[in-house]
Amino acid sequence: MSHHVAVIGAGLIGRAWAIVFARAGFEVALYDISPDALAKAGESIEAAAADLAAAGLVADTAFTTCIRREPDLAAALAGVDYVQECGPETLTAKQALFAELERAVTPDTILGSSTSGILASDFAAKLEHPERCLVAHPVNPPYLIPLVELVPAPATSAAVVERVRALMADAGQVPITVRREISGFVLNRLQGALLNEAMRLVGGGYVSAADLDDTVKHGLGQRWSFMGPLETIDLNAPGGIADYATRYGPLYAGMAETQAEAPDWGAAAMAELERARRELLAESELAARQEWRDRRLMALAVHKRDMQNIDPTG
Repeated sequence: MSHHVAVIGAGLIGRAWAIVFARAGFEVALYDISPDALAKAGESIEAAAADLAAAGLVADTAFTTCIRREPDLAAALAGVDYVQECGPETLTAKQALFAELERAVTPDTILGSSTSGILASDFAAKLEHPERCLVAHPVNPPYLIPLVELVPAPATSAAVVERVRALMADAGQVPITVRREISGFVLNRLQGALLNEAMRLVGGGYVSAADLDDTVKHGLGQRWSFMGPLETIDLNAPGGIADYATRYGPLYAGMAETQAEAPDWGAAAMAELERARRELLAESELAARQEWRDRRLMALAVHKRDMQNIDPTG
């Protein structure tokens, strides 16, 4: 199905969304108030497209012609059926931007936000039509990690949620619906639980930063790259998830009692963690390692795509 979308904000997430939509054949208007940001976005998009083509994830880089970099907001929004907002991550900025977007679009245009934690009921509360607004939170970079969290406000129309689910599926993403608003949504709450425990374990002297990361990437992450934690435990006991709960439920309940207090995220603790990480990766090497990460994600995406034909669950 053909879609005409606008992406508002040409930063890291905005240009990644532009790739997602253009790769699927959508007509994309990428807007930013800064001409310099638009110019840099063009260079970044072309480089990412070349990497995707080299990895075999797209046939060629021609899809980038679907992206129109637009310095005029009204022109960017003309005729679009969906808007993906990628502006500053503050409530006041989002409230002002969504008010401006609402004035400029047609009544049936859906407005989605890439926010990582601001609720739609907060940024859309004062709009004339909050029923067409929701959060569509991606994972960075969204053109390599397909999950999108759709988080409607109580005022959001159910039809709007279904339209965005269909649009995201058409774009090749994997949308999930968060049925009730909650801070952090789903992905960051899961990530936060793991990070909080990582801080407790490293900060408490139980394990080094390097060994903590090895535990995830060579242990939990091996399974989690193709199945979730609930399916993992369903397959980890002869009788399935109920059997697993009988065997290990008391262990997890006991551990939870030691995880009630928040870990130390203070400056001193973070300085020690920063020291440990910089011993493993110099600050000057961060950008190169980010490029390495993205290429590894490309290789994983190719593998998962090629394995779909033999996965009985799809």
